[in-house]
Amino acid sequence: MTHRPTAAQLEACLRALASGLAPHQLRTNAEALEDYGRDESDLGTTPADAVVLAETTDQVSFVLRTTQAHGVPVTPCGARSGKSGGSMPVDGGVVLSLERMKKIKRISVEDLTAVVEPGVVTGDLMKAVEEVGLFYPPDPNSWEWCTLGGNVAENAGGPRALKYGVTRDYVLGLEWVMPRGEVLRLGRQTIKGVAGYDLVGLLVGSEGTLGVATEVTLQLLPRPRVVQTALLIFPAVETAARAVTAVLAGGILPRTLELLDDVSIRAVDGRGFNFPPGTGAAVLAEVDGNQDDAVFAELAQLSEIATAHGASETLLAQGDAQREQLWAARRSVSTALRALARHKLSEDIAVPRSAMVDTIQRLKAMGEELGLTVATYGHAGDGNLHANILFDSPDQRPLVETALRRMAELAISVGGTITGEHGVGLAKRDLLPLEQSPGVLQLQRQLKSLFDPAGLLNPGKVFQAL
Repeated sequence: MTHRPTAAQLEACLRALASGLAPHQLRTNAEALEDYGRDESDLGTTPADAVVLAETTDQVSFVLRTTQAHGVPVTPCGARSGKSGGSMPVDGGVVLSLERMKKIKRISVEDLTAVVEPGVVTGDLMKAVEEVGLFYPPDPNSWEWCTLGGNVAENAGGPRALKYGVTRDYVLGLEWVMPRGEVLRLGRQTIKGVAGYDLVGLLVGSEGTLGVATEVTLQLLPRPRVVQTALLIFPAVETAARAVTAVLAGGILPRTLELLDDVSIRAVDGRGFNFPPGTGAAVLAEVDGNQDDAVFAELAQLSEIATAHGASETLLAQGDAQREQLWAARRSVSTALRALARHKLSEDIAVPRSAMVDTIQRLKAMGEELGLTVATYGHAGDGNLHANILFDSPDQRPLVETALRRMAELAISVGGTITGEHGVGLAKRDLLPLEQSPGVLQLQRQLKSLFDPAGLLNPGKVFQAL
């Protein structure tokens, strides 16, 4: 069912919005409508009909009430750094941006909590809490520009999820605006609390389909005093994946174990860091703690296990500058892969670690069979693989679609999932029925209808149209 508004609906809605917002908060110029019609998903552009730059909870509530009253769809967004099309206004209407709500309201050293608005950039919170000796662990690859509201909507993960978990594990409470404008306080300020249903757990990761967060209470941790980083060199990606499993089976829990295959290394080699000749794969490993000797001993043990399972070399980062060089190479993989082909599509399947080697081998074989290049990298420590398909001609798009579906089917067949952290959004809504039964899908549709009876909040996402 489409919710695309008529010209009359839009005109009336825009008049009503203009009556309650400052002129600079409502944009209808073509450039803004185009900009807010896309994200980082490579799914193209679906222009909005209007963009609202909200600055307060009351304004968010006003926008949602107004759009509901006029039957106009509204799509929330933050930094538009998502990779699943979750913030694309596929039915037009209003894009509701939270990017101007960027106050860090409170950081409590005593309670180990922070209270923030949704437009706060994740990296800015990280730096602010580290200045007072605290630590916010979730670290999506786009942490330098993605926002915490978007992290909440997508339940963002990142390299440190191996040891510390994902966004949901740190959200204690929410100020939540329902699709029809009602403002609710959900969750708690305390670390523990089991009163009533876990509504916070439901809403984190709901991809902007059940409401909008306007304030987030986050749990923090004491900052680890010591961090050691190493790059483990391997002859092949399968060997590297086996070593990752062996490290964890050996009783070591690093904070990151990031895998790069041969294609990924070719893409980033020489861009600020030079890999040793003959590198077929690499694992970026990082451990942390509070005692230098203990952290170094753990890293040494990790290196010994990796060497026993095929690592040819361990490169230890000497200081923060070298550590940042290694991480800059890892963070640039997605962008650097674009230089190897004209087109790129990224998947983020997750599989049990025991199935990782077999999955990587089958992905590579599938690419060879279809004449496509498959780059596999990502958070190998928790089985989250970013499998990228590289291709040069639009004529290959049918083969790419075949490959995407086969990737999803492969992940599910080994006990995995079609998305580990990017979300379903628009990109994977047609694949969700492969993973979830009709009964499970129906239950989620009923929840969506309960929260948003008119279906006007972020329509076209997660579920196929009935």
